[in-house]
Amino acid sequence: MEAALLAFAQWLDAAGVGPWARGGAWAYPLVNSVHLLGLVMLVGGIGVVDLRLAGLWRDVPAAALSRALTPVALSGLALLVLSGTVLFASDGMALARSGTFHRKLVLIALALANALLFRLIWQRRVEAGGEVPPLIGRISAFVSLLMWLGVGALGRLIAYS
Repeated sequence: MEAALLAFAQWLDAAGVGPWARGGAWAYPLVNSVHLLGLVMLVGGIGVVDLRLAGLWRDVPAAALSRALTPVALSGLALLVLSGTVLFASDGMALARSGTFHRKLVLIALALANALLFRLIWQRRVEAGGEVPPLIGRISAFVSLLMWLGVGALGRLIAYS
C-alpha cells in the first residue's frame, strides 16, 4: 500500500495539488474544515440511520429515514474523498509511510464494504416494511456506526503518530 500511496502523492505534487495545499495560509485550514463538514454529514446521516436500524426509535419509519438521510451521508462521503485527497496531497510522502493512515484507509474500506453488504442484503427488507433487520443486520448497522467513528478517530490520531 505504501508504494501506491507514494506514487499517488508524487502525482498529486506534479499536478500542483500538493504545492497548492501547502502553499497558502488559507488552503489547508479551509480544506480541513470541508473535511470536518463531510465527516459530520456522513456520520450524522448514516449514524442516525444505523441507530434506527439497530433498533432505536422504532416509531420512526426506517425506510423514510434512510431515504432522507442517505443522500446527506453520501454527500458527506463525497466531500471527505475530495477534501481528503487535498489533505493527503499536503503531506503525502509522510502519510504514505504512516501506519495510522494505513489503518484509517483499511477501516474506510471495511466500512464501505459493510455498507454495501448491508444495502445488498437488508435494505430491500427494510424498504418492504421490515422495520428492523434480524440480529445480524442490527449488528451490522451498529458496527457501521463504530467503524465510521473509528475512521474519524484515526484521522485525528494521524497528527500524533
